Amino acid sequence: MIKKLLLSFAVGAALTVVPLSAGQAAAAPGDVQAAATTVCYDASGAPSFASEIAQGVANWNSAASNVQLVENPSCATLDFYEGNDPRGSYAYTDGHGNGYIFIDYSQAEQYHTVRITAHETGHVLGLPDHYQGPCSELMSGGGPGPSCTNSMPDANERSRVESLWANGFAAEVGDMKEIY
Repeated sequence: MIKKLLLSFAVGAALTVVPLSAGQAAAAPGDVQAAATTVCYDASGAPSFASEIAQGVANWNSAASNVQLVENPSCATLDFYEGNDPRGSYAYTDGHGNGYIFIDYSQAEQYHTVRITAHETGHVLGLPDHYQGPCSELMSGGGPGPSCTNSMPDANERSRVESLWANGFAAEVGDMKEIY
């Protein structure tokens, strides 16, 4: 369970929400600690894929420390939905933690569903598609074909998300667009 603690930093006396996992100690007064940005999501619109969404999110949470995704409908800026769409699964996002992810039933029958949820979550975290990439790249999406079941971001993808979210990337607002 994630606990939100408010820590006061000496620089500018700013308050920052820092999610800590159970058992993790809070920083001692005067310690400088990088704060993770929390992106709240609501998976209730995609009940058929609840476990796959949870695993895709967990994959990103284990890969990135500057941003953490937490299921909390009351503060959700990211929603998950399911249904039929001839275009397939996609993210409608500004790439700054806002928007929704649509999981298409037909595509979920062909491709590894955890890979779909993790890939689309990558878009919400600011990553573009790279369909020409190998299966080891999460953002290669369906490019490597349905036999690809990798649902973990590679080192470059992790590094890019860490870099994007180093200073609270969610605070910026961009244009919303569909990304497949």
